[in-house]
This record gives sequence, C-alpha cells and structure tokens, in this order.
Amino acid sequence: MENRRNEKASSLRWKVLRGALLSRSSPSEAGNPISFSHTSIQFRRFHDESQMIIKRISRRASHGFNLIPSHVVHDGSSARDTCVCYTLPIVGAPQLLLTQRVDNGADLSDFEICNRYNIDNTGLVCNWPSEDVLAHYCLSHADIFRSKKVIELGSGYGLAGFVIAAATEASEVVISDGNPQVVDYTQRNIEANSGAFGDTVVRSMALHWNQEDTSNVADTFDIIIASDCTFFKDFHRDLARIVKRLLSKAGSSEAILLSPKRGNSLDLFLELVKENGLHFSVTENYDKEVWKRHEGFLNEDRDSWPSYEKGHSYPLLIRITL
Repeated sequence: MENRRNEKASSLRWKVLRGALLSRSSPSEAGNPISFSHTSIQFRRFHDESQMIIKRISRRASHGFNLIPSHVVHDGSSARDTCVCYTLPIVGAPQLLLTQRVDNGADLSDFEICNRYNIDNTGLVCNWPSEDVLAHYCLSHADIFRSKKVIELGSGYGLAGFVIAAATEASEVVISDGNPQVVDYTQRNIEANSGAFGDTVVRSMALHWNQEDTSNVADTFDIIIASDCTFFKDFHRDLARIVKRLLSKAGSSEAILLSPKRGNSLDLFLELVKENGLHFSVTENYDKEVWKRHEGFLNEDRDSWPSYEKGHSYPLLIRITL
C-alpha cells in the first residue's frame, strides 16, 4: 500500500486504463480458459482497486470547495439530466435551479460535436471547483459588478454568471461558451430562473475564442470573468486575444480569471497576455475562506479531497487590464 501511495499519477492512470481494457477481453480471447466465477472475482477486485486509484488521481472533486451549497432537487426533463439547487449564502438571495448533466453522462455525440467545433467537452461534465470559487469571489465582491456589463467566457454551466445576475445588480450578464450544447443548457436555465434576475438583462451566447468577427461584442464589457480556462495550451493564444477584444477601452474595464497553475500552463498563458500588450497581476491569497479550505485540503481535511494538489487544484486570482 505504501508503494502505491508513492506511485506517480500518470502511472496510476495507465493502470486504470489497462485494467479497463483487459476486463473487456473474454477468457477465450486471452487464450486462458478461466471460469466465470473467477473472472467475476477478478473484475470486482479490479473495480474496487480502480475506484481507490481514481480517488487519488482524479482532479475532479465531488464537492470541491463547497462555497456555494447545492443539492440535487430532481431528475431533469431527460434521462441524462438532473436539476441542482444552488443556495446563495447571503440573506434574501434567490435560489438558483440549474439543469445539468448527470455524472458520467457523456456519449459519443458529445465528442463528435467537440471535433466539429474544435472545442473541449469539459463544460458538460460538472460545475468545476474553480467555478465554485469564482462564484463565491463574485458574490463576496458584489459591489464591483453593480451597473456593469459582464461576460463569462468558457462558462460551462455558468454558476458564476448566474450568481452575478441574481445577486449583484449588474446591468447585463452574458454567459458564453463555444460548445453549442452548453449554450443550450444555459439558455434553458436562464428561462427557468428569469424571476431571480430583477432588472439585470441575462443572455446566453455561443462565442468561439478564435472567431474573427467579434464586432457585435468587441469593446463592450466592463468585466470579463472566467474560471479554469487556461488548462488547454492550444487555446491560450485565442483566449488572450478574445480578452483583449472584449475589454472596453473606456473606463476601468478588467478581466477576472481564477485558474490553477497546472504545471507551466498558466505561466505560458500569461506570457501571451503580455505579448498582446495587456497588463496582469496574480494573487495567491485573495479570500480568507478559500485560503482556509485550501489549507484544510492540504492538512487535516485531506480525506475529503484525496487528490488535492496546490498546483493543480488551487485557483489563483488573475486580473487583466488594457
């Protein structure tokens, strides 16, 4: 067991993949006649072992930082959807009911769409921990959004965008993503929560970071927000460029990003930000509650997030200006 604790994550991932592939082979294909009961025992052992490994290597957490409390209300309108209720931790704030995919709900058509639009599928998987932290940060700094035009990039299910729309008195909130399936979920959730937004105009938008024509949104927004959008290095250049195009040249427009370092990925993105003539700052300790939970995951609360690593899990605050 001690040896397994010291194994690298990459090695553990290959073990899970190898076991999954071998479990699909029949005894006759392997040239080794084994009884059904023996095969079943082997599969159960592999399943139990792989689940233990996955808890160690997965970057996804069941609850993440859990700063915006949530619970499943009921199944969605289709078999692969579920409705999650988010309770904003401030007095008088409305609850948000967001329909999203059930766990392990991906199918082949999702990846066909990813290939067609040159996008990734992560926005459909879940509300990621960095999005939860971004939503909490926006809620804690509600004043900076009041009467402002805001856009969320690479939103996924857009928890942060919905929180801003429901609790900050922003004049307009656009929740955007390049995946048309994600945009469809966003639009449905806007309609389902329309009573929670007061006078704030809330829109969904399909926005590809590499699209050339951005005349309808360029030089428009006071604040851009995004979470964990620097993971895929192939998208760095387009993300830096779209941030520059969207920032308003008038007033104190800025982009607020929350992203873990993830090796050198964040540093490489910031180099491109600099190349585009933009200015940025990086802050590690930006919120007392987030920092408290971060230290807990590293120490006494380790069992609640076994795979937690600072470089891969803890989002840094990046502020970008013209």
